[in-house]
Amino acid sequence: MNIRNFSIIAHIDHGKSTLADRMLELTGTIEPRRMQEQVLDRMDLERERGITIKMAPVRMQWKKGGEEYILNLIDTPGHVDFSYEVSRALTAVEGVILLVDSTQGVEAQTLSVLSVARALDRVVIPVVSKIDAPHARVAETKAELARLLGCPESEVLGASGKTGEGVSEILDAIVARIPAPTADSSDPQGLIFDFGYSEHRGIIVYLRVFGGSFAKGDKLRFVAANADFTALEVGVLIPDEKAYPRLAEGEIGYIVTGIKKPGIASVGDTITSVKHPASTMHGYSKPTPVIWASVYPESQDDLLLLRQSLDKLRLSDSSLSYEEESSGVMGRGFRCGFLGMLHLEIIIERLRREFNLDLVVTQPTTVYEITKMNGTVENIYAPARFPDEGQAKLVREMWASIALITPPAYIGALSKLLYDHEAEVGDTETLPDGKVCLNAKMPLRELMRGFFDRLKSASSGFASLSYELIGMRDANCVRLDILVAEESVPAFARIVSKRRLQTEAEALVEKLEQLLPKQMFELKIQAKADGRILASRRKSAMKKDVTQHMYGGDITRKMKLREKQKKGKKKMLARGKVDIPHEVFLKVVRES
Repeated sequence: MNIRNFSIIAHIDHGKSTLADRMLELTGTIEPRRMQEQVLDRMDLERERGITIKMAPVRMQWKKGGEEYILNLIDTPGHVDFSYEVSRALTAVEGVILLVDSTQGVEAQTLSVLSVARALDRVVIPVVSKIDAPHARVAETKAELARLLGCPESEVLGASGKTGEGVSEILDAIVARIPAPTADSSDPQGLIFDFGYSEHRGIIVYLRVFGGSFAKGDKLRFVAANADFTALEVGVLIPDEKAYPRLAEGEIGYIVTGIKKPGIASVGDTITSVKHPASTMHGYSKPTPVIWASVYPESQDDLLLLRQSLDKLRLSDSSLSYEEESSGVMGRGFRCGFLGMLHLEIIIERLRREFNLDLVVTQPTTVYEITKMNGTVENIYAPARFPDEGQAKLVREMWASIALITPPAYIGALSKLLYDHEAEVGDTETLPDGKVCLNAKMPLRELMRGFFDRLKSASSGFASLSYELIGMRDANCVRLDILVAEESVPAFARIVSKRRLQTEAEALVEKLEQLLPKQMFELKIQAKADGRILASRRKSAMKKDVTQHMYGGDITRKMKLREKQKKGKKKMLARGKVDIPHEVFLKVVRES
């Protein structure tokens, strides 16, 4: 078969989308008048940030040696949060282009995605990008890549996505080095690697055909979901959808299902024919959310719209998970699971932009495994459900293994950063280009606490990070409660490391002292953990001169009124009821 299926993998910002643009231009897939930067990145967010968030399949045609070849490319994201998208793309292809920036060299995510490609036994074509850059180290980066892959330097290609230099050689190498797909079955068999949603046509599944063929009007079946449907349309992406009579084995394309109900199509499911069913293919493990945050509409009138919006996003992002919850303070909302902090940021931004929702997002947390005194085990995601001191036999939390690649000059600053974030530093390895790879293990809770931003700051942007989850370990953290007028406010509770307990307590109490409105009595604001008060502030009462209407007369008249006022304030203080305005909750959540 004259078909080649491949993907481009790299660290973030190493030039994947720009190289894909030049390939589309050179193969004539897109007319010059329709060409634009990051043509495969469809979302405004992707263009604004200059990153790929969703994988994007596209079909190209290329002539070599008088023969015409079909090249199916799946462009993948580079950020560590979206490594699940990369693993799905690699299952649908036979080979990959490993792209390394000639000005940056091998970085953390380069090693991470390469290990995934090797585990799947994919053919790797090494390419050095940005060879036209003023500070390009082409020869050194080629030598570094050759040593990493154990191949001759002559096999490492060079290219510039900006000028197009070396792109035709890459296309020739794809044809020469990547094997043609082979059929796994004579019966129709396709693996779903992604899906989208259309208001009019329902769910559109993107699949790799591993056996047989699929045509318009065929009666097809989702094997895992055990749901049948009729193919309304089949076709390929170039990069827009183009209807074809049929999709044959080895091809990558789409099928319009007409299904508008969520929960039927799933990534990793097998599509087969109702008449000639094929065996189920080995799919993908479900993505595991690592970060949880509650999302509430600012107005409870928007709750239905928020639910519908999450349903629609779930149809285009299978990594998102959510469940409904309610809070006495914030009202009803959804507890959402995300793959990382960037994933959280992207989903919230999409909800705000695409569905015009005003949202309140609580402070993100990870999952904690609580073993109670009676031996029962419970997983909790919300700080309010974290057990009090002495009520749990054991608390465990998720840990991550991280790899930092940095120039040697920044090791001191990064060691301090790792210490501040409770990391256990492991082996240190010097890479061929002189950079150092620091391996460490740290709680996922600490990795979420602005670690990536602090890493870029401490290393002046030169360090790179990749991480993977390594399981649960004993946690050294407690619940920090906030008391207002000696009453606990669950919405302000948070799970904090014992090392940072005092600092967090003081900062939160100070912030609330500024935000809470004055009451008719003196207001006490306290932070409590481990059964003791860690920080306290008092906000003075409103002052009202009860004698302002009195002119002249005996001083005892005024004294009686002031005594009466004092008794009233004592009575109010004893009741101690404070209505905290909704805006205060919003500000505390947003500024955390």
